[in-house]
Amino acid sequence: MHKTQVFIAPDGDHFRTRLTHTLEMMQISRTIARALGLNEDLTEAVSLGHDLGHTPFGHTGEEALSRALTAHGRTFRHNEHSLRVIDHLENQGDGLNLTFEVRDGILNHTGTGYPRTREGEIVRVADRIAYVNHDVDDALRAGIISSDDLPPNPISVLGEQMSARIDTLVRDMISNSKMKGEVSLSDPVYEALMELRTWLFRHVYDNELGSRENQKAARVVTDLFWYYLERPEERVASDPDPLTETIDFVAGMTDRYALATYRRLFLPRGEIFA
Repeated sequence: MHKTQVFIAPDGDHFRTRLTHTLEMMQISRTIARALGLNEDLTEAVSLGHDLGHTPFGHTGEEALSRALTAHGRTFRHNEHSLRVIDHLENQGDGLNLTFEVRDGILNHTGTGYPRTREGEIVRVADRIAYVNHDVDDALRAGIISSDDLPPNPISVLGEQMSARIDTLVRDMISNSKMKGEVSLSDPVYEALMELRTWLFRHVYDNELGSRENQKAARVVTDLFWYYLERPEERVASDPDPLTETIDFVAGMTDRYALATYRRLFLPRGEIFA
């Protein structure tokens, strides 16, 4: 609930968080799975677990943690950490004993791997359908963009309103998947979605204000990682390997906890000393 989707630690109640993104994506996934006669419960389980491994501050935190780990020959990917969460960290370290199909869908919802089930394929596409559309909506709410700024070509294909765009994408995915016998969008609709996604990166994710805030957030994650790596007595025990344990501890923080901890550890408190 208190982890970034796009806007870091948002004050407004109507901006998406990692939780609300997950719920919206799950609804889209279940709708498609139901229409295609696939396993709705499997689709829902993959959807609910797909982002459990995200760091504070979303992809900014993920990239910062991965950069810090390069000194140790390691990387960090949230989909891989999501699998660690459900296998090793949940249920007091005993894991959740989920099926291969759920675990595979969570691991391969992004990245170079590809899901082995059609339900996992649905989640992989529905994730993009959800975040592209609700990130546009959040950017409009925040005043970063206006509706007139949106690129005309994808809007003409998908629709002017968020609900219309999602409806277009879901209907297209259902009809195209039935026709082709594989889970996919039609070429024109997929191209429109990807064009809108590219536009988002240029005008929302990487805009000047967002870049400054992301740099600050990355610094928080990096400094917390190095601090706790050197102080095993201050982090929660989760693994015999100190590096893995530090990753578990920092990645598990919410935005608010990370910011509060950073202030406590690194910023002066304003005491007056005689």
